[in-house]
Amino acid sequence: MSDGAKLAAFLRERGIRDERVLGAMARVPRDLFVPAEQRDRAWDDRALPIGHRQTISQPFMVATIAAALELSGDERVLDVGAGSGYQAAVLAELAREVVAIELVPELARRARETLAGAGYGRVEIRVGDGALGAPERAPFDAIAVAAAAPSLPPVLYEQLAFGGRLVVPLGSRRRQWLEVVVRSEDGPVQRRSVPCVFVPLLGAAGFDEQGRG
Repeated sequence: MSDGAKLAAFLRERGIRDERVLGAMARVPRDLFVPAEQRDRAWDDRALPIGHRQTISQPFMVATIAAALELSGDERVLDVGAGSGYQAAVLAELAREVVAIELVPELARRARETLAGAGYGRVEIRVGDGALGAPERAPFDAIAVAAAAPSLPPVLYEQLAFGGRLVVPLGSRRRQWLEVVVRSEDGPVQRRSVPCVFVPLLGAAGFDEQGRG
């Protein structure tokens, strides 16, 4: 059994039921998205450092976010906090179009190169404040945020199509809950998912702290 298949089997045991998500997690070569010195742990269910005080997210959290977005294959998705590009690759397996934003230029460059080398060159990687989204490409059917915010980022919510889903860790710098937010005509409909710990979001809707930790 391949490393990807083993990961998918593990995630199924942990409660991920969306078969499309499990297939995506099996196909994306996570080992390509981690630094060389982390390759022996690439398929572990843990976050790993990728430099610049950032991490590649734990596979269970990536799968949980992807499942919560309920993607059918024809959506336009915004990925905030691209980091290594791993989550963007998973989303590219599940959606028609993925735009990813990363604040750190060096990480964005590496992510762009890794995604292209892994066969995900159609993912668009941008450098900038992810909390501002990509207004000229809105509305998005789904938005995934891989950094913790103190409250719902209003600009990102406004870039959702009606009925669109936004998944974001909300809470303090050290402890959060993954929240699923649906845009409706009556305002945001919010549902709490699982406890989590993500690096803090910086920028317009992030924490005041200068630097993620």
